[in-house]
Amino acid sequence: MRRADRLFQILQYLRGGRLMTAGKLAERLEVTPRTIYRDIAHLVGSGVPIEGEAGVGYLMRDGYDLPPLMFTHDEIVALIAGARILQTWGGAKMAAAAEEALVKIDTVLPEDARLRAGQVQIHAVQMPWAERAWREFLDQFEEAAENCMRLEMAYEDQDGNPTARVVRPLGVWFWGKVWTAVCWCELRADFRMFRLDRVVSAKSAGRFRPERGQTLRDFYEMEAYLRH
Repeated sequence: MRRADRLFQILQYLRGGRLMTAGKLAERLEVTPRTIYRDIAHLVGSGVPIEGEAGVGYLMRDGYDLPPLMFTHDEIVALIAGARILQTWGGAKMAAAAEEALVKIDTVLPEDARLRAGQVQIHAVQMPWAERAWREFLDQFEEAAENCMRLEMAYEDQDGNPTARVVRPLGVWFWGKVWTAVCWCELRADFRMFRLDRVVSAKSAGRFRPERGQTLRDFYEMEAYLRH
């Protein structure tokens, strides 16, 4: 959990004058009490009216609330446009999450900002040829890259020739019409990029540990070297 998310959760637990010990907060947020002590000190230093002490517990005085979420006009346009694009061109889970994000954004925005959001005229159109299984594969490869999971993949090249690979996904890229996955290919012992619309099937093949020379950073450094 990101620190910003953890700080927000601490405020939620302390609302309404509830007394919470650092140990209880640490248990719920799955961190150490020492981390909670640092977070509480940060919140107090930021002006949040938290009272209490270590060993006794903490509470937040009634009447304090988080300030309303504010975005500039350009930020609203970027958020709405990005969510709409992901609804159309993202993975299946990404599309559902983008839809929920739009609902939440609309809920928290002040009235004038909500009106501006409704006036954003940036849209993404789903082309008939694009609605394929690649949306599920996009979610699968993204999750595999995040969790260091190997994938056993059936793939077709541009001529329709089948191949079987075990790959270590490192990231996914969108090129305007297609998504590609940058992977470490165990068959070729090298980096390879695969178009997700040419993936026939993919299943988990166990975890991998990032190794020197096989990481996304190594891929970027190799690309930079080749360009020069």
